[in-house]
Amino acid sequence: MQPFPVVCSTLSATHLAVYLQQQYHLGAGTTCRLIRAAINHVYLVTDGKQQYVFRLYSLNWRSETEITEELKLLDLLKENGIPVSFALPDPQGNYIQQLPAPEGMRMGVLFSYAKGEKTLSFSETLHHKLGVIMARMHQVTKDLVIERVRYTPQVLLMDSFELIKQYLSIDTEEMQWMYRVQRYMLRQYYNAPAHLLRKGVVHLDIWFDNMNIHNNEEVTIFDFDFCGNGWLVHDIAYYMLQLFNTEREPGQYELKLEHFLKGYESVTPISEAEKQLIPAASISLLFFYLGVQSHRFENWTNTFLNETYLKRYINVFIKKLYDHWQLPAIEV
Repeated sequence: MQPFPVVCSTLSATHLAVYLQQQYHLGAGTTCRLIRAAINHVYLVTDGKQQYVFRLYSLNWRSETEITEELKLLDLLKENGIPVSFALPDPQGNYIQQLPAPEGMRMGVLFSYAKGEKTLSFSETLHHKLGVIMARMHQVTKDLVIERVRYTPQVLLMDSFELIKQYLSIDTEEMQWMYRVQRYMLRQYYNAPAHLLRKGVVHLDIWFDNMNIHNNEEVTIFDFDFCGNGWLVHDIAYYMLQLFNTEREPGQYELKLEHFLKGYESVTPISEAEKQLIPAASISLLFFYLGVQSHRFENWTNTFLNETYLKRYINVFIKKLYDHWQLPAIEV
């Protein structure tokens, strides 16, 4: 009998170390360790005192064109002094490696290592610095177009809702509420003055889990896997919603948000139209990422995504943020 087809495999870190050593001409003592198996698989590669990160993309998650566009964006940001982790070529000049996994050909990229560590809660000074960095990044990506997804209301709200429906019945109170919120958010988007909203390339996932902080002052942003085209305010809205979810101490959310926004606007202003859209944008991004989790059930989220989890996510995260913005009451 032939080996049974698989959906997703975890490649041996030991054998991957040998492959990377040969492919990138690394030292004989190079080691490799799996540090995350989620949307993609991420390995820490150590060659003496030098460290790297190898991202192995899940099968059919991103096309070669999409990955190439991500890497070109990282180079552009690096050239403009934005502190990002960037891709490294092998001696032949190849940035993308093709690895024959059991499920099919998977692509991998070796990235520079971001010094420091992830920090859930950090000082208002660093939030100000993150505001500056994001604004400088937006100055580089404003009006830029790349060959990747365009984050439209269809993608953020409608497609995501259909994915969530596969795992939580539309007849539940939570999904009835979500449907009405979706309708309200769509109206906010369609009524927004598009000519007053800056567009370009967004990261769409800047939060503590995608940045390392070194010596409590040096910040490096990484994981541009969700970069795409859209209104720049989505990056601001996402940062704000994550800050709202992670800061538990009274007054800390408001204090750190103030510093982040001051940092951002010390570089470039946030228009009134953009500020008005932040509540809808932040709620829509929670829809989107819950849709991503639903989409990747078979090869990522099946260990935790179920009806109980989805109801809790809606009640604890989405409804809480909706109430925080003091948006119109939704009757179910």
